[in-house]
Amino acid sequence: MADEFIKGLGLFCGAGLAWMVLAGWYRTPSFESPKQLIAAPPEPNTVFDAVGIFLNDVFFWTALLGALTFWVLIPALNQIRESSSAA
Repeated sequence: MADEFIKGLGLFCGAGLAWMVLAGWYRTPSFESPKQLIAAPPEPNTVFDAVGIFLNDVFFWTALLGALTFWVLIPALNQIRESSSAA
């Protein structure tokens, strides 16, 4: 169980950090704005902007779904497998 926890934590921290960096670049219109990190991204001017905006969403969902997978789904499946084999 500890290995699933650390895998989920690694995904959550790594992808969460990458999301925060990209959201700070692309989703913060100004530092006085109350919509920091959650504002709509601007229209991409270059290919690198388009890739950064795309990766922002990828890292967000990787952080959420990765942690959910390793913290909830895999342990639940292991419990179901153990309980069905014991019966």
